[in-house]
Amino acid sequence: MAQKCFICAKRKRVGRQSRHHRGVAGKQWLKRAQKTARLYKVNLHPVTINGRRMVLCTKCIKKLRREQKLAGEETSKTVAAVA
Repeated sequence: MAQKCFICAKRKRVGRQSRHHRGVAGKQWLKRAQKTARLYKVNLHPVTINGRRMVLCTKCIKKLRREQKLAGEETSKTVAAVA
């Protein structure tokens, strides 16, 4: 399964995470908090719409539910649990 939303093409993003480190001020810049790379993953769920199975992020699922396109057609237990 691809890690990508079918509608908005949202996918994994790379960011930086800084660790908490006390005493950064006052000539201690050599001991400042380290920044490490990390992945921010998308919150994806499998959904069936009009007999077609696709993977959507939660924002797109909420958007479709507001537009009533998912009403009565949800067969995925994930979408039913969110409701």
